[in-house]
Amino acid sequence: MESVKGKNILLIGATGGIGHKTAKLLSASGANLFLVARTGEKLAALATELHLSADKIFALDISKAEDMNALKEKFFLVYPYIDVLINAAGIGIIKSMDELTEDEFLRTLRFNLVGPFLLMKAFLPAMKETKKGLIINIPGILGKVPMAGAAAYSASKYGLVGMMQSIREELKRTEIRITSLILGGVDTPFWDNIDLRVQRDKMVMAEEAAKAIWFLCQQPSSGVVSEMVIQPFNHQAI
Repeated sequence: MESVKGKNILLIGATGGIGHKTAKLLSASGANLFLVARTGEKLAALATELHLSADKIFALDISKAEDMNALKEKFFLVYPYIDVLINAAGIGIIKSMDELTEDEFLRTLRFNLVGPFLLMKAFLPAMKETKKGLIINIPGILGKVPMAGAAAYSASKYGLVGMMQSIREELKRTEIRITSLILGGVDTPFWDNIDLRVQRDKMVMAEEAAKAIWFLCQQPSSGVVSEMVIQPFNHQAI
């Protein structure tokens, strides 16, 4: 396994339920972190918690190209290159087709698919220059197995999986590795505003999901974990 100590890691969605736990694990392991999220106040609090300087955090709207370009500029002012890019950002709208609006569908695509596309456009060229790096996305189980009421969410996550598989084909002559973490239900604030009866006490704990990301950041250079699947014990679907 490769240590994350001293590696330059960009974490998108750092203040979310999984992102926050991941940031703490990576910080404790000696990684050079750059944290990104939507809310500046939460980012500042997390930076204080991790003793991270203000120049290593950035608040943005992941779906806006101008925000992404600003992030790229700021990141490379702090770090000369990027070792690991972790995308733990996203939104979830769970509604039947009868209730789902066009605006909700498009908003889901913007945050869960267009945002990762903009991330690739911004940071993949730097990885191509060094011909190495690791990209971790979290499409979740609904990017692999659909569920009723998840037309928008599944469309965005299936799209993410397909996009990254296509990019992987473009990178075969490099040492850039792409990993998809397929998570089942994880007990995070993601579920707080979703009108769906779920048993959160039987979900995967956010700490365990974060440990999976931490583990994936240490995969050996001789191989790649192209996909990791973690589901609640009572929801083994694949």
